[in-house]
Amino acid sequence: MQLFVGLGNPGQKYAGNRHNIGFMALDRIAQDHGFPPFRAKFQGVLSEGRLGSERVALLKPQTFMNLSGQSVGEAMRFFKIEPAEITVFHDELDLAPGKCRVKMGGGHAGHNGLRSIHAHIGEGYQRVRLGIGHPGHKDRVAPYVLSDFAKADGDWLDDLLRGISDGAVALAEGDAARFQNAVALRTAPPRSSTAGGKPAESSVSLSTPARPQAEAIPNGDREPEDGRSALQKLMDRFR
Repeated sequence: MQLFVGLGNPGQKYAGNRHNIGFMALDRIAQDHGFPPFRAKFQGVLSEGRLGSERVALLKPQTFMNLSGQSVGEAMRFFKIEPAEITVFHDELDLAPGKCRVKMGGGHAGHNGLRSIHAHIGEGYQRVRLGIGHPGHKDRVAPYVLSDFAKADGDWLDDLLRGISDGAVALAEGDAARFQNAVALRTAPPRSSTAGGKPAESSVSLSTPARPQAEAIPNGDREPEDGRSALQKLMDRFR
């Protein structure tokens, strides 16, 4: 049993905020992998299904970000799982927009949602850090994370969420490297080996005309070669 937790703030007012990218990630996984509708549970909303061979519960706490740990702790106790079986998806200021990193354990780096989870279950859970970039100064952080993604962010955000969904099965099965590879294939697809290069040459030269077939002879035999040029043969016909 795995518990995937997406962090964000509840309500339509916050739905498009950078701080809500964790909610967006879980919504995309649920949509693409056929999970049933979310229902109210554990001071949040929950949906249960399968990712590959693994049973997975998706939880979006509805307590507001700084109290997320209450919901996560309640769900963990109900399912009788350990912190290591929990993965939290959250926004990360210290990663460039569209970047994704998986980390097991460690500090909360001032993130209020993680700080609350630390207080309720400790630090031994896995995080999926989703880069949103930094506004440049710490005084601008609060309004930045609580503002909506810009229209220009639409393409990379969609690629990131698609990649997370593509790799969700690998993540549930404990293969973080394969998960990150799936994300990278969406966010930074490999360039074609022929990109920018010359097209492959045809095995037939386009500058050399095709050799004409020999003219058919009525009895099926070929005329004997006499060494004359085509011009000489033509002149001989009019003599």
